[in-house]
Amino acid sequence: VAAAAGVAAPLAKEESKTDWALIAYFVFWYLGNYYYNITNKLALNAAGGAAGFPMTIATMQLGVGVLWALFLWGYPEARPMPQTTFADWRKTLPVGFASAAAHAFSVFAISAGAVSFGQIVKAAEPAFAALIGVLFYGSKVSVAKWLCLVPVIGGVVMASLGELDFAWAALITAAIANVFAAIKANENKKLMETEGLKERMGGVGNQCALTMINSFIFCFVLMLITEGHKLGSFMKMLQSNKMLLSNLITSGLWFYGYNELSTMTIKKTSAVTQSVANTAKRVIVIVGVALVMGESLDPLKLAGCSIGIGGVFLYSIIDDLLKRMRAE
Repeated sequence: VAAAAGVAAPLAKEESKTDWALIAYFVFWYLGNYYYNITNKLALNAAGGAAGFPMTIATMQLGVGVLWALFLWGYPEARPMPQTTFADWRKTLPVGFASAAAHAFSVFAISAGAVSFGQIVKAAEPAFAALIGVLFYGSKVSVAKWLCLVPVIGGVVMASLGELDFAWAALITAAIANVFAAIKANENKKLMETEGLKERMGGVGNQCALTMINSFIFCFVLMLITEGHKLGSFMKMLQSNKMLLSNLITSGLWFYGYNELSTMTIKKTSAVTQSVANTAKRVIVIVGVALVMGESLDPLKLAGCSIGIGGVFLYSIIDDLLKRMRAE
């Protein structure tokens, strides 16, 4: 018994240790998302807003991430290259396309309206994920979860009514971004079921890098189609406008960093912890960015935001909550 107690003591001590790495993931994930939203909006404003170069900026942000990924692969012992085959790469294209579309439409939404409003609409992503999953991927959603979507949608409607700088373009493009984000999640789940792919990719960092590269390719083509005729004007603006250049580079780095950190955090936490973390992140970004950027915080908008995000949190935990109640 004494020997067993002697073994148990260090084990208990080991288990009680604070996971500082996980705490760091959370802190920098939040900071990355927060600063990305600010630098993204500043870059868009410096380039003329919605009437300027939103597709070009979205593409260049991904390009910054691609350069960072290539640097990590090229720098000695920083990160091993993925060992994926050409067949593996082709399988990653649907995820890359959906990721590119989600990013581009998110940038369009932010260029057309307030950052805080765009984030409120994006918080309704579970509603789109539920619908897309049921219609196209054979997912099953409980009645309780469907009911939780009522406050989510109602909250977005209230926030829209309370948004002083409301723009239909911001609402529609943010909603489309949610559709593609839902498709990306489902396609990524299918992709990761490919036998041996995780091992050939070589970790979360390489998974994010490959997605970033594919997204850049798709966005680059779309950028040439939509804004290619004025690319020369953008390059001249980039050379003369230090605000645009600095915020474009930093927003690209923040975007890459927070996406990789969010994936690493999710892999180390439970579903409930993820729900709480995502809810807290939305609140911090919405309120923090609104204060820094001087955006409206109308009472109706705040009420809609609270109801919508509360509905998202409930949606995330309702099934587990009901299971515990039945077990008791």
